Amino acid sequence: MEPVPVEPPPTIWAFPPPARFHPDDDLVATGADLEPGTVLAAYRAGIFPMPLGGPRAPMAWFSPVRRGVLRPRDLHVSRSLARSVRRFEIRVDTACAEVIDACADPRRPSGWIDDQIREAYLRLHELGWVHSVEVWRADRLVGGLYGLALGGLFAGESMFHHETDASKVALTALARILDDGCDRLVDTQWQTPHLASLGVTEIPREEYLRLLAEVLRTPEADFERYGRGMRTTP
Repeated sequence: MEPVPVEPPPTIWAFPPPARFHPDDDLVATGADLEPGTVLAAYRAGIFPMPLGGPRAPMAWFSPVRRGVLRPRDLHVSRSLARSVRRFEIRVDTACAEVIDACADPRRPSGWIDDQIREAYLRLHELGWVHSVEVWRADRLVGGLYGLALGGLFAGESMFHHETDASKVALTALARILDDGCDRLVDTQWQTPHLASLGVTEIPREEYLRLLAEVLRTPEADFERYGRGMRTTP
């Protein structure tokens, strides 16, 4: 993988401006493609893709009315999570395909990661935009997350765990990577009770788009220096 993100050819598609978003609907567009330039243009506009379901269904593009966000420094690390952190090894960008595959496990409820999503994000990983934060024990991948980094934004896509607290440990490691003194924001798309317990809050779409414009001007986080063997501390 390239050491710095490689800008792909621009998209041929135009996403609707925020003024055309329905005020009460998270869905803002359908169609287009998942070429790297298209996906990056969407995230820069506060939009992300998610399949509607079915092999012939058009791709759906969302900008939630209520957006889940986390400032890295605001992550809640409980005493039990701090103990869990010390049980695992963290690696970055050594098994991105395996992390995506684990997140896409069809046995998981509400699964949405299909083959076209997998291919799109692996292409972006090869270009240096998508990163995986992996939780290992005894050389076995037991948890992790992946997402797309743009300037000071980390757009989290999904996470998984095969051992207790392993996905929370991955989020703790991500927060450590991003908490480098720069203005950064983790986008979790929607807030869930689980994410709320970790410090994720909800903000209106308009506020998210304002913050997005600010953090996109922040330099990229240095994921490369956290390569194989990184260990987290609470």
